[in-house]
Amino acid sequence: MQSIPVDTARLGVLRCAITPEAKISNFETQEVKKDRDGNTVYTVAVTVRQDGRRISVIEIAVAGEPKGIEEGQILKVTGLTAFAWAMGDRHGISFRADAITPVHGTPAPAKNSGAA
Repeated sequence: MQSIPVDTARLGVLRCAITPEAKISNFETQEVKKDRDGNTVYTVAVTVRQDGRRISVIEIAVAGEPKGIEEGQILKVTGLTAFAWAMGDRHGISFRADAITPVHGTPAPAKNSGAA
């Protein structure tokens, strides 16, 4: 599997779509995926928006639980790498990062309380 470094500066605004969740390696047993060092691997769904163009959502895996991330918050993704994969007739791109952290001073949008 070839790794491709990604220049996050060219991706525009990165925003949390779904907060960190532990990655499941076996859905039958609900076993949680671990990295080589035994750290739990988490995934964060991140929206990518470049210069007013359409928004894409990518899932980024990271070892260890990212702290302080809320939906809608702008994120800093460090050491992002893309990996092309193929299994039988299926193929795709997966993403991993060294770290995902909230950008301080950019709170998540207020949740709608439903009051009118």
